[in-house]
Order: sequence, then structure tokens, then C-alpha cells
Amino acid sequence: MRKLAIRVTCLCMILIGSPALAKPDQKSRKLDPQAMTETYQKLATPGDQHKRLGELEGTWTTHTKSWIKPGQPPEESTGTCDMRMILDGRFLQQECTGEMMGQPFSGINVTGYDNSTKKYVSTWKSTMGTGLFVMHGTGGKDGTTITLKGDHPDPYEGTMKHRAVWKTPDSNTQTFTMYHIGKNGKETKGMEIHYERKQ
Repeated sequence: MRKLAIRVTCLCMILIGSPALAKPDQKSRKLDPQAMTETYQKLATPGDQHKRLGELEGTWTTHTKSWIKPGQPPEESTGTCDMRMILDGRFLQQECTGEMMGQPFSGINVTGYDNSTKKYVSTWKSTMGTGLFVMHGTGGKDGTTITLKGDHPDPYEGTMKHRAVWKTPDSNTQTFTMYHIGKNGKETKGMEIHYERKQ
């Protein structure tokens, strides 16, 4: 009899609680489809950050310095980058060719500004590997600097962390400097690319 009473009590508790569980979320009931559409459209519309990226369209010559061995002078090379806006002005794509570590190099970078997260996002893929290198960051108040951070798997270090500073002081000059962040948290300069617009 006691077991039966316990079972009946448990059943009543489940039945009493089930209407509350079945209740639709209050927020979901208040969603307005028209308002949602307008929000998504606003987030998808290119803004000032995208316009500034668009100002970099064109062909650029590059002079790259790479610090491969600590304490040694950097390796230097030259190359070319073609930059153009894609997807109706939402992303800047650059296709680069040159030399890296004594080998021919080709790479594609796509950089955009995410209106939702209020951050820049940059992806690199190149002949130096088979992975996708992703970085996120913020723009400076002056509108000429973007600071990005990211990491990627490394066979020796496990995860290699980086910080990059992209400066565009004028319409004909750019610099992209990447720092490696060691396990001790200290930064060392790994690469510096100086861009000059082809006239």
C-alpha cells in the first residue's frame, strides 16, 4: 500500500509540473517576424567599417620581413597582392603571391567586419599549409588600425598564438605586423609586411 501511495504521489507531481514544462517560452511568444527581418537586414548591411576596407581595393606591391630564427636577421622577400571587395561590399579579399621561407607562396585572405559581434574577422589560407587561420579583433578609434588575435595548431608548440596589427595610415601605404605569443606570454615579432599601392 505504501508503494502504491508513493507512485500516486510521484504521478501527481509529474502531472502538476507538466503544464509549466509545456508552456512556450515567454520571449519566443513576443517575437515579431517583421522586427526580426528588419534586425537581420540591418546586421547584413555594410557600414562605415566596410567602406574603409573598400578603400584598399587595388594592386599592391609587398616587402616582407620574416624572423625565422631568434637573434638572426629577418628573411626578406617581395610580392604582389590584389585586393577587391566581394559579396556586395561585405568583405575585402586579397590574393597574394610572393616568396616565404625560400619557397614560392600564394595566399588568400578575406577580412570583414561583423555587425553582430562588432569585431573584425580575418581568415587566411595559403600554400604554407592545409588549415584555415582565423583571427578576430577590433578597430582603433582613428580608423586606421585593426588589432587581431588568433591561434592555430602547431606540431611543435601544440597551439601557436598570434597578435597582428594592421595599419593603413594613408591610401597608398599599409603595414601588417604579426607577433608570436610564447607559452610564457611574451611576444616576439614574427613577420612584417609593408604594402605600397601600385600607381
